[in-house]
Amino acid sequence: MSFRHAMLALLSEGPKYGLQLRHEFEARTGEVWPLNVGQVYTTLQRLERDGLVEPDDTGDDGPQKGFRITAQGAEDLATWLQTPPDLSLPPRDELVVKVLMALRVPGVNVHGIIQVHRRYLVELMQQWTRLKEDEAGYDLAFALAVDAEIFRLDSVVRWLDTADGRLKRAAVEPAQPAPAGIPRIRRRVGVRP
Repeated sequence: MSFRHAMLALLSEGPKYGLQLRHEFEARTGEVWPLNVGQVYTTLQRLERDGLVEPDDTGDDGPQKGFRITAQGAEDLATWLQTPPDLSLPPRDELVVKVLMALRVPGVNVHGIIQVHRRYLVELMQQWTRLKEDEAGYDLAFALAVDAEIFRLDSVVRWLDTADGRLKRAAVEPAQPAPAGIPRIRRRVGVRP
């Protein structure tokens, strides 16, 4: 996630100081991702260094240092909003790595590992669903963040189900040699051979 761009988005509404940015970020994201105020100030320092924000001298002379977005910062924000994230390489997902490594560990029941993780993920989905039912009607940002998390967890559960089925079939069927075109396909989608 580009936290720096989230700060620029908040500053695009007008000048703000660090603690205010922290509170607004948490409110806008449905309070799903709490922030350390130190992270906010570190990010503001970097944004200022890069010329994307500048101190706001027009506000009150209070103890808080305010910041405002610069023209360069507004351009950077607009570019970020319009640019799809690079999803050509799969993220390093701990669960995927765990299942792939478990395949070669002697004496490990990979199907059992998959089921333990599947149960855990289904329980998490149920918890998020209950939260959504209880609170999502009051807070649109929270509802959207919860929907995203439920869909993400659902996709992981579906992958575990697919992996389990593929492993069961592989145990019954003999392995087939890979066709000659596979390395080229992997390169095309960003997968290293």
